[in-house]
Formats: sequence, structure tokens, C-alpha cells
Amino acid sequence: MIAEVLAAYGSEVAPNKASARNMGYNISSLLKWWGDKHVSDISKKTCREYVKSKAEQAAGQDLKILRIAVKYWNDEYGPLDAMPVFEVPAGYPPKERWLTRSEAARLLWAARRYQHLRRFILLGLYTGSRPGVILRLRWSQIDFGSEVMSRTPAGRIQDKKKRAPKVKLGWRIMSHLRRWKRMDGDHKLVCYFTGPKHPGIREVKDPHGAWKIVIKASKLEGVTRHTLRHTRATWMAQAGVPLWEAAGFLGMTVKTLEQVYAHHSPTFQENAANI
Repeated sequence: MIAEVLAAYGSEVAPNKASARNMGYNISSLLKWWGDKHVSDISKKTCREYVKSKAEQAAGQDLKILRIAVKYWNDEYGPLDAMPVFEVPAGYPPKERWLTRSEAARLLWAARRYQHLRRFILLGLYTGSRPGVILRLRWSQIDFGSEVMSRTPAGRIQDKKKRAPKVKLGWRIMSHLRRWKRMDGDHKLVCYFTGPKHPGIREVKDPHGAWKIVIKASKLEGVTRHTLRHTRATWMAQAGVPLWEAAGFLGMTVKTLEQVYAHHSPTFQENAANI
């Protein structure tokens, strides 16, 4: 049963990945449609049927996880009688949406009643880190002396496909972090949820509900949590930060940065255009 395949991958492999939380969502989504089916039911036809059942991009990510899980099962518990043939939707072009400074201010104002989201937004805008990195961030990962943030907690294995280098913290975000630390005292998490109805400190695993409220209140179209990372990259390109330096800051390859963000640079193709 595919449910067994996903359970094995979800318990034995996914927890050791930096993207474990996202994988959990993928597996949960897959189980709803594939859970009562057998590996032999996987084909190009059933993959296309699955894609029709939900948003194409989300379905594509799910199917990639399913393909990896089946391969893991075959290697560890197989071999299977035959490896199924998958049909996964082609990748999508990179999103262009980013925030202007005034839009970022609107987003922060809309999030004024949600401390965990204000911190999440500011860290996203000023470090360009992925959402999962920010939500897991602990105070022990902030070196106030050298003003450097480690994106990976000590002892945690990095996902080889998602680079997470240390990042130098600028004076704007450092001023916020110093103030937050004074407020937090011995709390371990930087972004956490607390409130009158929910006393104590709770980890923010998925701010989906509050995020939707804030986006609606801000009246900003096409903004997702990943838009914060896009925004940081765009702001650096607009400021003329060298590609190699920006790539190191964000944990991207120079090639990716050049393909997606280089056109925002004030000197984009200037030499070629003025010959």
C-alpha cells in the first residue's frame, strides 16, 4: 500500500531533512488521494488525475515526494516487482512578486497585532532566509558579538539541496533583535506565539491562518511568505550588491540569482546597451 510507503519515508527519512515540515504537508496531502492505493496503481494516467484534483504546482511537489518515497521503499524494503512510471508537471518560472519599501511598511502595519508575524516579516526582509529557517530560529543561533546568524541549529544536518549559510546581520535587524532579546529573556525561540487565550510560549509551526488575515488587511496582491525572500534579493540587486556577495548572503547559487534577479540591478546590461 502507498500508505505504508509514505509512512516509512515520513518516519525514517523526512525528520532528518531541513524541509521536514513541508514534507509533512506533502505526505498528508498525498495520503488523502493515494493512501488506499497500491504502488502498482501509480502511472502517468493516475498522476495526471491527481494533478487535476488540486493546484498543479502543489500537486507537482507532492508527486516529487511520492517518487522519492517509492524509490526509498524499493531500496530499503524491496525490490518492488516493477518501478512505477511517474508524470510530474514541469517546473514553473520563478515568481517576480516583490515588495516595495512602502508595501513592506503596509504589511508590517497589518501585522501589528501579531508579534510572531512581525518578527517573521522583519527577519525575512532583512536576512532573506526561507520561512522554515525563520520559524525554527532560536536565540542560540544569534551571535550578538559578531552580528552573525546561523541558519542551521547546532547539530542539525543541512539539506544539501537547500543551502543555509550563516548570514551577516545589518544594523536595522540587529536593533530589532537586541530589543526582542531584552523582552524575551530566557525564551529559546525568536518567533513564537503567545496571547491571553494561549498563555505560555508556543512554536509557530504554520502561521497560515494569521498570514491570510494579515495579507487581506494589507490589501497586497500575490504576496506569499516566500515573497519576503524574493524582496530581499530584489532590494540587493537594486542597490547594486555584487552577485557573488548577494548569492552568499541568501544561500543561492550565482546562476540562480543572475537568472531571476539580475535585471533589477541599476547596471543591468549597461555596457552591452551603450556600445
